Amino acid sequence: MSTTIIGFPRLGEFRELKFTTEKYFRKEISEEELLAAAKELRAKHWNIVKEKGITEIPSNDFSHYDNFLDAAFLFNVVPASVQNLDLSDLERYFALGRGYQGEKGDVRALPMKKWFNTNYHYIVPKFEKDTQVKLAGHKIFDEFQEAKELGLNTRPVLVGPFTFLQLSDFEEGVKAEDFVDSLVAAYQEVFAKLAELGATRIQLDEAALVKDLTAEEKALFLNLYNKLLADKKGLEVLLQTYFGDVRDVYADLVKLPVDAIGLDFVEGKKTLELVKGGFPADKTLYAGIVNGKNIWRNNYEKSLAVLEQIPAENIVLTSSCSLLHVPFTTANEEFEPAILNHFAFAVEKLDEIRDLDAIRNGQGAEALAANKELFATERVGENAELRARIAGLTDADYTRLPAFAEREAIQEEAFKLPALPTTTIGSFPQTKEVRAKRLAYRKGELSQEEYDAFLAETIDEWIKWQEEVGFDVLVHGEFERNDMVEYFGQNLSGYLFSKNGWVQSYGMRGVETTNHLG
Repeated sequence: MSTTIIGFPRLGEFRELKFTTEKYFRKEISEEELLAAAKELRAKHWNIVKEKGITEIPSNDFSHYDNFLDAAFLFNVVPASVQNLDLSDLERYFALGRGYQGEKGDVRALPMKKWFNTNYHYIVPKFEKDTQVKLAGHKIFDEFQEAKELGLNTRPVLVGPFTFLQLSDFEEGVKAEDFVDSLVAAYQEVFAKLAELGATRIQLDEAALVKDLTAEEKALFLNLYNKLLADKKGLEVLLQTYFGDVRDVYADLVKLPVDAIGLDFVEGKKTLELVKGGFPADKTLYAGIVNGKNIWRNNYEKSLAVLEQIPAENIVLTSSCSLLHVPFTTANEEFEPAILNHFAFAVEKLDEIRDLDAIRNGQGAEALAANKELFATERVGENAELRARIAGLTDADYTRLPAFAEREAIQEEAFKLPALPTTTIGSFPQTKEVRAKRLAYRKGELSQEEYDAFLAETIDEWIKWQEEVGFDVLVHGEFERNDMVEYFGQNLSGYLFSKNGWVQSYGMRGVETTNHLG
């Protein structure tokens, strides 16, 4: 049995890509220096995956900003306003994601949307009337070649054509069907070039197949793939899905001449049922059995019980989705061992995939025993005092006093607000000075008293500004908090905050994980 993952985090163990890219944005380093740093980071990540014993390593899962944006750039789905900027390819690429205002022009960034049910956001390309879909980029080839020079024959990853069309925007007067033939031709050109470079299999990510599909959408999917697979240029095609099951299209999917199908056995509620109903003997099943979205350890017994029910002969064990959605590693965390042992970030999930493969091959007895022991212990203890308080609640505790009419009268008398009062959403800009003071406080360079005095002074300043502007309801600006969720979580029991558990949210922005132990 083989092992793989759908994708790996991009920012780096210590957010190296973020900090290097931001230096580039500030013009502190050159484009060449940024590209060199990114190349070094990719090599590091590939080596980690290899050393963990993963047998199929993906490439092109890395991105300088967003993989959906990468696909748009690869296939020339770029607005004319950006095409016409007298900038380098990389500068135009970032202009799509961040916008550009400078001596060469002024363009807005493309919009962002949530990537399915994750906290990640992707850049939304737009097909216009004059969009000429064609192979225009080379990133996917460059990164495959990079890995090859390191002795790794990777599996290139690319957003699939159906998902690319489904999640893009279209100018009025054009529709997805207008671009089917040109998009298929461009994908086949990618196939041919990769085959020339020595690739044997490509992964096409079709996450949109897990959505509720209309008859028209299913027809678009089949039209795309019947044309695309008519000439695979000698490549094997892995059609990879995640974030759910493919119940709406499974019967058609298994009939397509793809060589492998990736299915989600974690979030796909009907995936096991679908596969048990029949899976083609001539295809490989990529079984997403290790959760790529949460940070908890895999229960090997439960995963093995699922795998034992899969009738497919050729199985590759993989993650349920890209590991982009979890932090890099638990190695840099400082939680108590009793708690930390229950966590698995990206690097640890590589171990889990390898362990499950070894156990299925009769070689992982120690790993299975250790996992059983872990799950025999409670992850959290019970708060007896809290449970007693909850048990003692009565109907009176759910009744708010005084009554609404009385509260309304009191508030009207106290505040005398107009019918349509003006205010702000509550948060004011986290300036460089605010961030610097917070960092100094966290490092112990600023005392609690000094930090509180700074916050009070800053709040006073912005209260006066709101009064001068004429707002009716004033806010304090939230200068004491870096992140609202983190701030409140730190004041509640049952929450843990990682030291380096960053997860990419969009572009180069990361968010720290908040772990709820209840």
